[in-house]
Amino acid sequence: MVKYIDNNSGFNQWASMQQQKKSSRFSGFFWWLILFLFAWWIMGVWFKPQNAEIAAPQPIAVEQSNATKQNINADEISIDVQGLRISNITLNKHKKDSGSDEKISLLSAENNFIEIGYVSTDIKAPNINTNWEMKTDKMHWNNGMGVHFTRQIYVDGYVIRISDLIKNNLAREISVAPYANIVRDGGDSMSSVVDTGGVVYANSKLDYTNWNKLNKKSVAYSTVRGSFGFADQYWETIASIDTNDQTISLKKSGDLYFSQTSAAPIKIAAKSEQAVNTYIFAGPRMSNLLNDAADKIPGINKTMDYGWFWFFAQPMLWLINWLNTLVGNYGVAIILMTLILRVLIWPLTRKSFVSTMKMQKMQPELQRVQKLYANDKARLQIEMMKVYQEHRTSPMSGCLPMLIQIPIFFALYKALLISVPMRSAHFLWISDLAAMDPYFILPILMGATMWLQQYLQTSQTSNNPNDMMASTQRIMKWMPVLFTIMFAWMPAGLVLYWTVSNLFGILQMYIIKKTMK
Repeated sequence: MVKYIDNNSGFNQWASMQQQKKSSRFSGFFWWLILFLFAWWIMGVWFKPQNAEIAAPQPIAVEQSNATKQNINADEISIDVQGLRISNITLNKHKKDSGSDEKISLLSAENNFIEIGYVSTDIKAPNINTNWEMKTDKMHWNNGMGVHFTRQIYVDGYVIRISDLIKNNLAREISVAPYANIVRDGGDSMSSVVDTGGVVYANSKLDYTNWNKLNKKSVAYSTVRGSFGFADQYWETIASIDTNDQTISLKKSGDLYFSQTSAAPIKIAAKSEQAVNTYIFAGPRMSNLLNDAADKIPGINKTMDYGWFWFFAQPMLWLINWLNTLVGNYGVAIILMTLILRVLIWPLTRKSFVSTMKMQKMQPELQRVQKLYANDKARLQIEMMKVYQEHRTSPMSGCLPMLIQIPIFFALYKALLISVPMRSAHFLWISDLAAMDPYFILPILMGATMWLQQYLQTSQTSNNPNDMMASTQRIMKWMPVLFTIMFAWMPAGLVLYWTVSNLFGILQMYIIKKTMK
């Protein structure tokens, strides 16, 4: 009976199919995962809930105000107040660049401002040219009809609170509708990696509309209470009126971008008063500051853009900052973080390298099997699987460290781009770890260490042109060149991480080779 079970028998075909199913289990799962993520992205784009058509707030008058200007100087920020408007918000502790004493200033250009005011159909409300009377630290204005407005501005860190008290001395009820407008120039449209542009938090959802989209269309939202404003790579200006039933819109007109909200009218009974608070955050995009401001400005803590791999980016950014507090240098902190990560994945890296060495030793046997069963693909698969099982390895085992480092790489890339302290961090000849190495020294070192690591790992591969490992080596030898060119324009902190990781990998290979001998 045995003689009938030849290479073309149904049994062998069935056995081959079973072996192929087992060997493709990982690859099948991998491709299904890619298809699932792609479908998820498509569904999110195509079926994203559209904002309802809402009547946008009234147009903003951008002409210059004639009101008297005053300056409020606090520890973190200083601001110019001109009637209803706030502008020239200077961040006292943040410089434009490491070689300059000039401070970062938000809404400092012409016709850039935040305007907090009221509209009413039955009383006269203050406008942009209204001169308020200053008494101690309060602004007072009487409309001449029996309604008195008192405004007091508080600065707590990077949060500005505009506290208004409207006192109705009339014998009838009045109605006023609060509004808030932010007007500014556009931001850097090339910052595609970090979410920038218009920001709206409405109906418990954060929505970004980048500068390019605002150039083409306007958007509007209706919400019970929300926040709105603009965000750049490192800084943001977000405001929120502490009232209900708001209409928020984002648009562009001319060269200016507008983010504005109008709240439902507030009824103030005769001989009574009503307090209205408006909160503004104007400062760096740092998680601790945004979390502190979240109890006053809803959703602002969600504006921190950690990207897809937020579960890696958040702890990595925390670890870098914590290490920096210990060593006092972000470059050294990145080096220490790299060593910590490489130690954590040491078992996987060792398994990968051992598997690669086994693959190199298996090549003669695999070539013999390929030659012997060249005309029988089913039997070839079975015999190759037997070889892998005998050596207790698989073609995918060598890829595990790289698969793990991919999310780490992208998470660190994102963390460096959004880290405000990193933007002016020095390390050796580098003045900004969040920018490219101006002398391309780190990318060259990274490429050299990558080549050396690759050379040590594949040095035992044969030169047979039919050898699969040799073919792979001929392709992979160009990877250091490609990576050097690609990394030349990436943040220096990311290149530093990859270079140190390569050096650690070279040392690890030396130790593993020595112990295996």
